[in-house]
Amino acid sequence: MDTAAQGLYITSTDAASGKTVVALGVAEAMSRRVRRLGVFRPVVHGGGAVDEVVDLIRTRYRIEESYESCVGTTYDAVHLDPARAVETIVDRYRALAARCEALVVVGSDYTDAATSTEFGFNATVAANLALPVLLVVGGMDRTPQDVAAVVRVSRQELARLHATELAVVVNRVPAGQEEPVRREVVGVFGPTAAAAGSGVGAGATGAGAGAGEASNAGGTDTATPLVFTIPEVPGLTAPTIRDLVRSADGVQISGDPALLDREASTLVVAAMSLPNVLDRLTEGVAVIAPGDRTAGLVPGLLAAHDASNFPALSGVFLTGGFTLPASVSRLLDGVHSPLPIIATTQDTLPTALQLAAVRGEITADHPGKVETALGAFARGVDTSTLLDRLNVTRSVAVTPLMFQSQLLERARSERRRIVLPEGTDDRILRAADIVARRGAADLTVLGEEERVRTRANALGLDLAGVRVVSPSDPDLVEEFGHEYTRLRAHKGMTLDRARDLVQDVSYFGTMMVHTGRADGMVSGAVHTTAHTIRPAFEIIRTEPGVSVVSSVFFMLLADRVLVYGDCAVIPDPDAVQLADIAVSSARTAQAFGVQPRVAMLSYSSGESGSGEDVEKVREAAKLARARDPELPLEGPIQYDAAADPEVAALKLPGSAVAGRATVFIVPDLNTGNNLYKAVQRSAGAIAVGPVLQGLRKPVNDLSRGALVQDIVNTIVITAVQAQEHGTEKSGQ
Repeated sequence: MDTAAQGLYITSTDAASGKTVVALGVAEAMSRRVRRLGVFRPVVHGGGAVDEVVDLIRTRYRIEESYESCVGTTYDAVHLDPARAVETIVDRYRALAARCEALVVVGSDYTDAATSTEFGFNATVAANLALPVLLVVGGMDRTPQDVAAVVRVSRQELARLHATELAVVVNRVPAGQEEPVRREVVGVFGPTAAAAGSGVGAGATGAGAGAGEASNAGGTDTATPLVFTIPEVPGLTAPTIRDLVRSADGVQISGDPALLDREASTLVVAAMSLPNVLDRLTEGVAVIAPGDRTAGLVPGLLAAHDASNFPALSGVFLTGGFTLPASVSRLLDGVHSPLPIIATTQDTLPTALQLAAVRGEITADHPGKVETALGAFARGVDTSTLLDRLNVTRSVAVTPLMFQSQLLERARSERRRIVLPEGTDDRILRAADIVARRGAADLTVLGEEERVRTRANALGLDLAGVRVVSPSDPDLVEEFGHEYTRLRAHKGMTLDRARDLVQDVSYFGTMMVHTGRADGMVSGAVHTTAHTIRPAFEIIRTEPGVSVVSSVFFMLLADRVLVYGDCAVIPDPDAVQLADIAVSSARTAQAFGVQPRVAMLSYSSGESGSGEDVEKVREAAKLARARDPELPLEGPIQYDAAADPEVAALKLPGSAVAGRATVFIVPDLNTGNNLYKAVQRSAGAIAVGPVLQGLRKPVNDLSRGALVQDIVNTIVITAVQAQEHGTEKSGQ
């Protein structure tokens, strides 16, 4: 079938296999390679309901195709005339594929058809679409041998219906069983696959190295399906408080609405006295209590939630439709607890049974679950091998989403340790939660551990994998004080002054980087730029051969990434500094996958103009060429000649840079700051930065108005910079 898109058909053997995790992960991987990603579901429910998987992938990856164009037909149509339904699916898929570069096709959900019949229908659809199949098998409550048996039977059915396998993903595998499961499944594919699978894990991403990767490396049969495993992640199947509120038809009467998105790990019915209830509390528990027992119970639960020596609750459901006593209402108003308290008119037993049946879903309304799912998929599946086998080629155009996703993949491939000094800021904690869920870096947050953990719990964040270090830790203060005294002895620094100074979070974080306890630092959400980077100038200092620390912004346009420097640090660089900025910016661009073609901007192009400002740029261009003769560089040059091929042909014909520049060097901070903001606002570009360059180890500054996603981007960029600096994890 001749279509514009390379597609992959994802289907599962049962309803609880976690197919959405795999679909989301495949979409994330494809989004790193192609500009026009599509999603398609052959069968959805009718009646005007929006399919949540289609909605999730369309929303997250900003797919412009309408919802209607992303679905085939309905279950009712399949039941009425299966053959005609398949024809409709094929026609609608072809229409969508013609407008996309890659497509994630997600099979049906086992909601209203027998498992064997529905699996066969999915295999038939995949065969008619001429799409390879990624088979998802649930590993929960199954032995490795049971999983292998399911795979064996499924393969026979796929072969009978002429569908082609590409890969098998065993999802929700019990912890510690990944290798036995993988080994049994690899054995299903015969002696060649088993031999290839014997080397599983070498050089692969996490637990996901499969038989296919080993067989590729060994030159064996590339038709052998790839095999990957993803461990069970309890939080993905746990419902959120918002899910439970909907199920119970409840109304929030107190607490922070933002915490409705926290997962409820377990349920406890508080039908006993408070001391006994307290003994049964666990982290993330949702408590169900009769609404006429609030006088003694609610204050006790609020106290337990706020206490450092008790687990944090996810919510409280008060049943029976009772009105709160005035004294309890006044208490809730006075304590300002963020813990969500929900009232429902249902009785306690029906509420408990109803809530116990709720299963958490990964939807666009659950960003935390999405990040957790993507992190689990990335740790389990070698997406590069998967997409190479599928033959998904990289798009020439680079969208903002592609650039950000590629950075995340790079950061995750070789994790670095990043310290975040501003642990008292909620945005920092929220960003840390996202980065930790995605596995993009190993994070250290500075602050008093009890206070940081309590606040994170109150916000519904999962910082279990994030280290918290006090900037007043006496051992570290003493060590850092001595080291800082040594570094600044020539400035008359004394040990007593140094001890005080290193307890400042910016100095403390910088000392962690300097002493090898962290590979990079991100700060500035609360502090000024000077406060953030001054310690780096004093302690970390510049790279050999670099005279100044400067910065760049990555400007993410609709179809490409440009680099602007320096727009944030040096107000009026001289020619030597400007040359330094040009060479450093080119290296930064190269490190982040942007092929550097450097334009040194001025109000004149080539030899046509004169004046002090033009001569500074001309001299800087000469110095930069001397430092890096192989670097494509043009200057002085006007912006239009640097960016527009038609203007370039008139003003600087024959230039290797004019009309196709990727790195733009401004003559001063006034020009640069106005330039990047004008492009950001007028062209709708996403500005990522400033990214500092020239330091021996990466330190990056945030805007005090930074959004959570800005902080996430900066952490990921800092982690990639740390990789480029060749920093080694010291294990300290």
